Formats: sequence, C-alpha cells, structure tokens
Amino acid sequence: MKFTRRDFLSTAGITAGALGLQAALPGTAGAADRKSFISHPATMHLGMVTYNLGQDWDIATIIKNCEATHFEGVELRTTHAHKVEVDLSKEARSEVRKRFADSKVQLMGLGSIFDYHTPDQAKLRKDIEATKEYIVLAQDVGATGVKVRPNGLPKEVPVEKTLAQIGHSLAELGDFARDHGQVIRLEVHGTASSFPPHIKTILDTANHPSVGACWNCNQSDMDGEGWDHNFDLLKAKIFSVHMVDLFSEDYPFRKLLTGLNATGFHGFCLAEIPQSTDPIRVMKYYRALWLAYQGLL
Repeated sequence: MKFTRRDFLSTAGITAGALGLQAALPGTAGAADRKSFISHPATMHLGMVTYNLGQDWDIATIIKNCEATHFEGVELRTTHAHKVEVDLSKEARSEVRKRFADSKVQLMGLGSIFDYHTPDQAKLRKDIEATKEYIVLAQDVGATGVKVRPNGLPKEVPVEKTLAQIGHSLAELGDFARDHGQVIRLEVHGTASSFPPHIKTILDTANHPSVGACWNCNQSDMDGEGWDHNFDLLKAKIFSVHMVDLFSEDYPFRKLLTGLNATGFHGFCLAEIPQSTDPIRVMKYYRALWLAYQGLL
C-alpha cells in the first residue's frame, strides 16, 4: 500500500508504550499533498540531544530547527544556551512548557550530569537531592523524564559495592520521579561503568518501574560476550536511546534499530552529534538514514 503525505500525517500519532510518550510526526506547511515514499510511519520517534549540535541554540531555535527537519522531540542538556535550569522562576518554567506545547516538538526529557558512584557519602546525598530538584523542573516544564549517568567506577572501591550504591540511589529517585510523573533514564556511560552487564546489575538493584536505561551506542557494547548478548541484557529496560553519527561503520546501527523495533520500543532515538555550520541539512540526512536503516525509505 502506498501512503500519501496526508495519510502519513493522519496515522502518525503513536502512543509510546509504558512511558506515556505521544508524538505526531511533524509536517511542513504547504507540503501536505506531496507524495511520500516512506513505506509506513515509524513506530519509534526521532529526536535530538542538545549535546553538542544544539548547545548554542535557544528554545525558539531548537523548536524551529526540529520542526524544519521532522525531529519530533528533544532532550535539553544542562549548562547549555537554552538555560532550562533549576533556577528558573515559576513563570519561566510555565513559558518553556507553553512554547513546546504550542509546537510540533516534544520536550521529552532533561539531560543532567548527576551520577551516584562517588565514595564520598556527603557528595552522594547532595547529588541525590539535586536530582530531585531537577525532576521537579522536568515536571514543571512538561518533560517526561530526567537522564542521569554513572561516570566511572572508583578504583579504591569494590565494583560490586559501587554498582549497588548507584542502584539504591536510583531506587530512591525512582520513587520521587514516579510521584512527579517522571521517569529516570540511566545513560549507559562512563569508563568501565558503561559495560552493559554493570548497567544490568544497577537496574536490577534499583528494581523500579520508573528507572530504565538510556542506550548510548558505545564501543563497550561489543565487549564481553558481544553486542547481541549485551543488548539482550538491557532491551526490556531501554527507555531512550542516544545515537552518534549514523554513518559510522564501527557500530551496528541497523542491528540496533531492528532490535528496538522487535522489542516494541516506541520511545525516542536521540541524535547526539557534533555541531555543524549547516545543521538543517545534517539533521535531514540523519533522519533519512534513520528511516532507511529501518527499511522505511
């Protein structure tokens, strides 16, 4: 069956599984009657991380560029030019929420740099409480979750102890996130800590329905028993995906997207790519390749 552009737009509203995400694939004004050779709508959603491509963009630019390229959502990274931070006033938070609500772009999450691997228990408690502030911010601006990460494993502490500490921290944060309508997305990140079996141990320790993984397309995904084994370990708990440049030949992107579709993943695949002097063109090519790897274009 061939789909027209109008057919495509009318069928693109998709409920994104247990995370409660919804997004309709954006169209462009005046293009509704153009013929589309997309075989059928993607059931996953394409978005971007503002690290690094959009690090200098304000909210208006993020929305404009995402709408122009059919990127459906965004994860706003802390410390960047859009300045969606915990010091925002109540009125400013409402304004951010309204800007995205009035657009075709979903604010799917906030990207923090909080981690919980430190052996310093005072710092650990400080980071947990700071994450709670960020969860409240996410709720206020209309996001659906917060990305956190491990950022390594202290050499002076047994690995098992550190993994357990991270897991217990996430269990506490999972309760807080649930009570604020949010989820916690644990990025598969950090030297040694990015090894998928370690992330599996952390998530098993947390054992919380509001805590899942943000798959990160690392070279360490191939370590140990290999990519297939490592993906199988985490596939049931993947809440979001960060993807680097899709032209890279040293990562199995087609296998990743095939695997995600096979699991019924309806969440966001987020482009985490370098800055460009021609971002619109880069984003359009990125989307085309993302569709092509799924056999949709």
